[in-house]
Amino acid sequence: MAVTRAKARFIRVSPRKVRQVIDMIRGKDVVQALMVLNNLNKKSARIVAKVLNSAIANAENNHGLKMQELYISRIFADQGPMLKRYRAASMGRAVMVRRRTSHITVELDLKNPPVLKTKGGEK
Repeated sequence: MAVTRAKARFIRVSPRKVRQVIDMIRGKDVVQALMVLNNLNKKSARIVAKVLNSAIANAENNHGLKMQELYISRIFADQGPMLKRYRAASMGRAVMVRRRTSHITVELDLKNPPVLKTKGGEK
């Protein structure tokens, strides 16, 4: 099996917003997923499309696979480190603002993996 991965780390979008986009393309063909991402009006859709294109390029260059043969076997967004900032609040107080980051991982696999022939009469 030629599982191909691509990662984008420390992306300045919260993982919750990225997961909304990721859930729409999980398990789909690569071509169909790219069409969905190109028609979504969300910042994270552009970022996920970039990571998906990177995974496709890895599959083509490293394993000699064609784009039409691939589907998204796993895709997930983990939380990265938070950037902690402070904002002025009423009565002289300060309120923490958490700027969240994401780590996006895409794994591609073959739609129909080749069947390996075995020797002998094994079933």
